Amino acid sequence: MKTAVKESEIKERLQKAKMKAVQVPKPGADFEIVEREIPQPGPGQVRIRVQACGICHSDAIVKDGLFPGISYPRVPGHEVAGLIDEIGAGVQGWTKGERVGVGWHGGHDGTCPACRRGDFVNCSNKKICGISYDGGYQEYMIAPVEALAHIPESLDAADVAVLMDAGITTFNALRRNGALPGDLVAVQGIGGLGHMGIQFAKKFGYRVAAIGRGPENTALAKKLGADIYIDSAANDAAAELQKLGGARVILATAPSGKAMSDLIGGLGVNGTLLVVGAPLDPIEVQSIQLIFGNRRIQGWTGGIPTDSEDTLRFAEMTGVRPMIEKYPLEKAAEAYTRMMSGKAEFRVVLTM
Repeated sequence: MKTAVKESEIKERLQKAKMKAVQVPKPGADFEIVEREIPQPGPGQVRIRVQACGICHSDAIVKDGLFPGISYPRVPGHEVAGLIDEIGAGVQGWTKGERVGVGWHGGHDGTCPACRRGDFVNCSNKKICGISYDGGYQEYMIAPVEALAHIPESLDAADVAVLMDAGITTFNALRRNGALPGDLVAVQGIGGLGHMGIQFAKKFGYRVAAIGRGPENTALAKKLGADIYIDSAANDAAAELQKLGGARVILATAPSGKAMSDLIGGLGVNGTLLVVGAPLDPIEVQSIQLIFGNRRIQGWTGGIPTDSEDTLRFAEMTGVRPMIEKYPLEKAAEAYTRMMSGKAEFRVVLTM
C-alpha cells in the first residue's frame, strides 16, 4: 500500500541534497570545487537554480580579499541568470519557475537616508551579490527578493548574465548623462564594457566614435556600430575628437587612468568624461580643462534591478548582444584565468 509523502519529508530530503559550488576558501587562495547542501531560502528570499554566471574582473575582489568584511569561504559571481526554484516566507509577486537575474546590486536596507529618497543604488548598507553573500559560481544560490530582475523569455541565459553587469553599466550610464540623438559620443576601449557601450550608443542614436589601440580594431568597431574609429596608438585621440566638434560624452571603459586623462581634452562644451572602468592609477586633469566649457568628470556604478530590466528589454528589442566565451562550472578556475588575461573576446560566462 502506497502512502502519501508529506511535504515536510520532501523538504527534509531537499535539505540533504547536494550541489556543486566553486568557492574561494580564503583570500589569495585558488578556487576549489566543493559539494554543499542545497540551501533553503529564508523570509524575503528565493532560491535560484543558476543557469549562467558571468565572470568579471571585479571577482578579483573576492579572490584576493580586496574588500573589507568578506567572510570566507565565499562563492563569487554577480552576473547571474537562472530560475526561481523555491520561495521563502513573505515573498510576494514572484513565482517558482520564473526567470530571474541578479547583478552587482544584491539588496538594500530600505531605511537609510539614501533609500528613503529612493536612491537604492547608494544604500549605506547595500549588499553585493558574491561579496556580501554567496553568488553565482554554484548550481543553486539564495538571493533577497529586492535583488531580483525579471528576464524576458526570448533572451539566452548566457547573454543575460553579461547584460546584468557590463550591459546595465554601459546602458544606464549612457542613457542618464545628457547626450541626445545625433550627439558625438566616444567609447574608450573595445573590451568587455566597451563592446557593449558601442552597441548601446549606436542604438540610442548617437554619432559613435570608438577609441582603441591599433588598426586591427577598426573592423570590429565598425561591426559593433561605431561610425568612426580612432587609433589612439597612432593619433592624439583628444585632438581627433575636437576635429569632430568635441564629444558630448566619453564613456571611459579601459582600466587606465592615464588613457582617461589623455581624453579629457576631447570633450566638447558641457561634455562629460563618464568613468565606468576602474583603473588603479589616478585620473589627472588641469582645472582649466573643466572650467572653460563647463566640462566634468563623473563616475557611474551599474544600477538597481529595475535598471537591469530596462537593459534587458532594450537589448531584446534592438538586438544588442554580448560577445562571450562559455565554460562549464567545473572549469571556473580556467575561465577566471582566461578573463584576467585580457585575451577573452570579450566576456567569460559559466554555464550550468
